Amino acid sequence: MFWFAWASCLISAGYQLTVVLAAVWHRARPRPNAGSHAGISVLKPVAGSEPEFYEAIRSHAAQDYPEFEILFGVSGPEDAALADIVRLQAEFPRVAIRAVHTTSDAPNRKVAKLIDLAREARYPLLLVNDADIAVPEGYLRDVASPLADARVGVVTCLFRCHSPTLAGEWEAFGVMAEFVPSTLVAPLIGINEFGLGATLCFRASDLERIGGFAALGGYIADDYQLARHIVALGKRVELSHVVVSSGLQSPTFADAWAHQVRWARTVRVSRLDGYLGLPVTFTALWAAVALAMGYWLPAAVALAARYLMAAASAALVLRSGLVLRWLPLLPLRDLMGVAIWVAGLTSNTVVWRGRTLRLDRQGRIARIG
Repeated sequence: MFWFAWASCLISAGYQLTVVLAAVWHRARPRPNAGSHAGISVLKPVAGSEPEFYEAIRSHAAQDYPEFEILFGVSGPEDAALADIVRLQAEFPRVAIRAVHTTSDAPNRKVAKLIDLAREARYPLLLVNDADIAVPEGYLRDVASPLADARVGVVTCLFRCHSPTLAGEWEAFGVMAEFVPSTLVAPLIGINEFGLGATLCFRASDLERIGGFAALGGYIADDYQLARHIVALGKRVELSHVVVSSGLQSPTFADAWAHQVRWARTVRVSRLDGYLGLPVTFTALWAAVALAMGYWLPAAVALAARYLMAAASAALVLRSGLVLRWLPLLPLRDLMGVAIWVAGLTSNTVVWRGRTLRLDRQGRIARIG
């Protein structure tokens, strides 16, 4: 029991300290030199208008970049997002902004819209991000620059979260203290198949080589699959210095739970080996086990490393005060994360935008309920 308590706590603490080193490395590494800024088509599939939607899309239109366009994929004239798109066109008349009525069909409705948007795009670089993503000044220049290197196939970004609700803040705390920092480790340990919906910038020519968005239409995790397919061309993923913002709107803790379980199941069916390795990161669980055995020292070492990781990633990379405010409750949130992980194992069914989807072992949408 003594050796188990120490081994489990030290292994998990070692992971947390690796994330700290990754955060320091990410903060310190030089930014890529600005290359020739090819034109960018920003593709935004939307479905209605959520809170902060206009502020998010406005941050894209306000970018200082030589040539870019913003294409919104809408389902029809009844889409509530159209009013905000028309408002954006009026505020930024010199920016090429268009609403595209999408008609393609695919199990993944977001990808169905991207199929039509890519067909309308006129620039050599494509950028896809979620509808609620707000971006900082210089965003387009920063995410386009790494693509001056032919070896880079996809540029992706970390994201910080915020929410107007208590449940949403709790969910945001977990995402930023657990999931987002883990992405920093991926490049250090040779994992190159990752892409975050917060930003995916890539060449239109590479998209064509993998079969276009139609090749991704059957998958639930289209962002991960896009990066995976382009990496298979012999390219690599670049994690940008840019951190974008995402709003979480979960009104209740039940909604936050359901959202996180859907996310967990999506990760599991997309990359099972990585999912089964996640218990190594469950520092609070191993600390609790050590305490239950009567060994407080390994538990203290593990928890100290866990707190250091959450604080370092929040301060050095995400610049998030929300994480620091909720930090005292970190062990409780981590134990909830263990429960979410277990729930992720129990079913291949997820609910996404009102549809019940059955997933197969390769992450494809096998049945729509």
